[in-house]
Amino acid sequence: MHSIRELAAVLYPLPEPGSVTPDDCFDDAYEQTEELRKQYADNLEAAALGTDGEPMILALEQARAQKEDADRRIRQIFAYAREFHPPRRYPLRELAEASGYTTSGVNAAYGEKEIQLVQSQIRRDPRRPARDEDPS
Repeated sequence: MHSIRELAAVLYPLPEPGSVTPDDCFDDAYEQTEELRKQYADNLEAAALGTDGEPMILALEQARAQKEDADRRIRQIFAYAREFHPPRRYPLRELAEASGYTTSGVNAAYGEKEIQLVQSQIRRDPRRPARDEDPS
């Protein structure tokens, strides 16, 4: 399936000369990217054949799932940074700059669900008071 190989090339671009440091690692990086392309294409082709799905739609569904997973991880990081991280609580401004969110977006991105999930993972209570402290 030619389009699957092209899609793999779009999603896994080959490194450009001069883009890999140290320079002597370029060949390895190039080979690794080619291998990633092959693995991705083989997996997508197998999924398409196994489900009678359209490869482009399957690729979009996979990308959406990865995006949702990244969003979930970001919310958990916000909850940890704002509610649990010692010795200080990270300012909203700093988290917003690092994540690409607005300061109000950081505060709105996580809630009790994420706080409870982080609490269960690290097995300790959040620092309180929370969520209504300074929005700096």
